[in-house]
Amino acid sequence: MLEILGRPQRACSGLTRRQLMQVGGAGLLGLSLPKLLQAEQQQSTFSGGRAKSVIFLFLFGGPSQLETFDLKPKAPSKIRGPFKPIACRTPGLMIGEHLPKSAAISDKFCVVRSMTHSYNDHSGAGHYIQTGHRWQVPIRGGFSATINDWPSMGSVVEYLSLREATAESRGLPNYVVLPNWLGALQEKGQYRRPGQYGGWLGRGYDPLNTNIQKRNLTDNPYWRDCTDEELTFEIQGLVSRQQLTIDRLNKRSSLLKQFDAELRELVDTERVEAFDHFKQRALDLVTSQRTQKALDVTRESAKTRDSYGRHLYGQSCLMARRLVEAGVRFVTVHYDCCDGYSWDSHRSSNHLKNNLIPTFDHAFSALVGDLEQRGLLDETLVVALGEMGRTPQANDNWGRGHWSTVFPAVLAGAGVRGGAYGGSDERAEYPIDSPTSPEDLAATIYQALGVDPHLRLPDRQGQPVQIVEDGMPLEIFG
Repeated sequence: MLEILGRPQRACSGLTRRQLMQVGGAGLLGLSLPKLLQAEQQQSTFSGGRAKSVIFLFLFGGPSQLETFDLKPKAPSKIRGPFKPIACRTPGLMIGEHLPKSAAISDKFCVVRSMTHSYNDHSGAGHYIQTGHRWQVPIRGGFSATINDWPSMGSVVEYLSLREATAESRGLPNYVVLPNWLGALQEKGQYRRPGQYGGWLGRGYDPLNTNIQKRNLTDNPYWRDCTDEELTFEIQGLVSRQQLTIDRLNKRSSLLKQFDAELRELVDTERVEAFDHFKQRALDLVTSQRTQKALDVTRESAKTRDSYGRHLYGQSCLMARRLVEAGVRFVTVHYDCCDGYSWDSHRSSNHLKNNLIPTFDHAFSALVGDLEQRGLLDETLVVALGEMGRTPQANDNWGRGHWSTVFPAVLAGAGVRGGAYGGSDERAEYPIDSPTSPEDLAATIYQALGVDPHLRLPDRQGQPVQIVEDGMPLEIFG
């Protein structure tokens, strides 16, 4: 305990923001505010967590709760939709008939049926779900990421991991996004959706993205089998593996060193160091045999690859398993909306039935089973959800509009108890039991990793801000 103004106050994890500023301003005991923040991060990082890694399956567009994990068979016909519940291993859980593989392992995951927030917009809600903070851009005020966004959970993990004593020896990135940055495959890739980046932490804490392109504008690789020639999982912004040689890498590295020397004389040192981290991670990825092996999905058996599905989503989920097995801490797999709709099912339920739900069911069930078989499920938290749900009232073709007031999230692994958490009303319209915010979800993920949700990081002005504000971890662990 420290005494400030004659009263005992908690140091590090117990100091309020105002008290931290007072301590930092006074230079108490020779500790500056940055040093106090650094001490707090070092004491709180990755200690005692249930999970070594997180696989975050982001279903962009907003899957319908009424067609997936929160069916309402007793609701009026205009609400309940065309799909029926299927028998599963969890009493009372209403899983849709097009999720048979997931229903068969429902005892291994928890459905949070009471996710809720008020940001009824794709980009803003996507930022909210991936960061635990509301987007500073108003609803319908923008589509793309900005440097003022909150850092994603993965970026926070990257930031904290690089401050560990073992950071230099890891030789792996701590945050990877598959198969592309979100928005890359939507139409012409004109929307770089917010939520996955380092934001005000800096570009050095952006994820390492892989890069897999469509065959043409109308192609949807999530809905078809992909060839091995397509599934290269090259690193975004780098030339292909076939073009990389040691000589070429050495020449590139030499040029970068010359560039860095000039840059350091012109730019703030802290920003240059962040760039150095980003550059070094990229070089580590392409020169490390360990990482090259992890990024080569063809090393898996045909049986394993088939179990996930040969479509882009299934193979990306398999790649996520390979990466956490290699030691990556946070992997996000995006299910992008190539056709501009996908999970944003305004038009009808046909794509849900024929493409979206089956590909998710295939990949998710295989991922959970594969992690368990390899002894990794107990140390890997799998989280699957979209940024919103769909309106209870459907149109004549069973298309549904945006509805962020209630929607489901599915969590598995790291000691998560099978079953259901929270609940919605009889129309799947509002939460009536244990309403769960994006802040609560973020607190749950951080706590599972052993990161204190009340941990503070310095923002662009150097002021301490909590990585989660007003969020409480869910009591879903055994």
